[in-house]
Amino acid sequence: MPQVEARVRVAVDPATAFAVSQTTGPTRLRWDPFIRRQHFLDGATTAGRGVRTFTRSRHGLSMISRYGSYAPPAPGRDTGNVGMTMERGPWFFETFGGGWRFVPDGEGGTVATWKYTFSCRPAWARPVLERLGSWLLGRDIRRRIAGFANGCSDPEVLAAARSGSG
Repeated sequence: MPQVEARVRVAVDPATAFAVSQTTGPTRLRWDPFIRRQHFLDGATTAGRGVRTFTRSRHGLSMISRYGSYAPPAPGRDTGNVGMTMERGPWFFETFGGGWRFVPDGEGGTVATWKYTFSCRPAWARPVLERLGSWLLGRDIRRRIAGFANGCSDPEVLAAARSGSG
């Protein structure tokens, strides 16, 4: 199964980096170049394990995904992670999952690693689709993590993330 990954060091602690990654609404749109629209489903108002989301990308494609893991940094645990899997999405994805990990860098900052794992359909076209998908998703994840790094230095994004309002 193909994977694409991007990593960046940001000058904020893991809890703040995690909070930035989970911002929503206008705050999220301020830093995330991939998302055009996103909201929680089933009456949820905050992210968490089992929560479903609807996302429309800048490409116009939509996906419903579910948080499989949601572990923000906490006292005694200085790393954080989030994992999501696609429940419904573009026809060409047979499976799709995303994972984000936030680890202290030892200097007061964070190393953020984002990874996508996917498979494509139909099976007869999989070799070509997955090569193309690796290239496209690799480009998108690099743009996205660069936007995340910008968000981690944007005073408005940081204020919203730290207050829990974004």
